[in-house]
Amino acid sequence: MKHPEDVIIRPYITEKSNLMAAEGKYTFIVHPNANKTEIKKAVEKLFNVKVLKVNTVNYKGKTKRLGVHEGKRPDWKKAIVKIDTDPKPETYLTKEGKLVTTNKKYKNTIEEFGAIQ
Repeated sequence: MKHPEDVIIRPYITEKSNLMAAEGKYTFIVHPNANKTEIKKAVEKLFNVKVLKVNTVNYKGKTKRLGVHEGKRPDWKKAIVKIDTDPKPETYLTKEGKLVTTNKKYKNTIEEFGAIQ
């Protein structure tokens, strides 16, 4: 999976995920073969946020029936991503020994979370 758009399929919006968004935890449905590192890079690139932690859950598809016909829903994967809600400025020393502080260029929320479908 090369592109972040292939890793993140859509946000997973429920009552619980909306409550967790206030804590900086956002829930997405992701590609079943994506690993935590790919999910982290995709969220950082798409939403310009700093990801602190990624938790994943695999779900098996349910078996459904319609009369005598039986089928199976596809398996899917959910990722809960915790972002840095308070990005601190970065301080470092230059070659001359001068102390330089730079502001990080990260957002502290994902505004598009409810809008993407």
